[in-house]
Amino acid sequence: MDKPSINRRLAVYPGTFDPITNGHSDLVARAAPLFERVVVAVAESPNKAGGPGFSLQERIALARLALADLPNVEVRGFDCLLANFVKQIGAGVIIRGLRAVSDFEYEFQLASMNRHLIPQTETLFLTPAEQYSFISSSLVREIGRLGGDISGFVHPAVQQAMRQRWL
Repeated sequence: MDKPSINRRLAVYPGTFDPITNGHSDLVARAAPLFERVVVAVAESPNKAGGPGFSLQERIALARLALADLPNVEVRGFDCLLANFVKQIGAGVIIRGLRAVSDFEYEFQLASMNRHLIPQTETLFLTPAEQYSFISSSLVREIGRLGGDISGFVHPAVQQAMRQRWL
């Protein structure tokens, strides 16, 4: 089987998206005009601390709802090493978000490792709009589980799913 060629106009934005937040959606909306196609790659991540709040299929469905207005964005799940997924689809760019300076060290380490594993693929760092810079999935989950108002942090479909899950 032939390996797909690397496409610099195809970007992958990986994450667990548990749940997808307005900060994630903002980054995807910023990336979409820069590329022919953006694949939002939802990682299975069963071993993440505390386990995911939503199944992989639920996270994919919620991301598709939240990003439905972006025609060149595709949401796909994956359960392998990110470098292998990137190679499989032939992406030339990995998008990573930086909310604060504290994110940089970890993200720099990931980018360096990915450069070693897939040297033909570049990592592009994007920052969210200021109003989303403090939002994280783990904080949104915590607020949602405790009955707090998360309407400013997530798409209405995500808010509804969280309400049904935890209240």
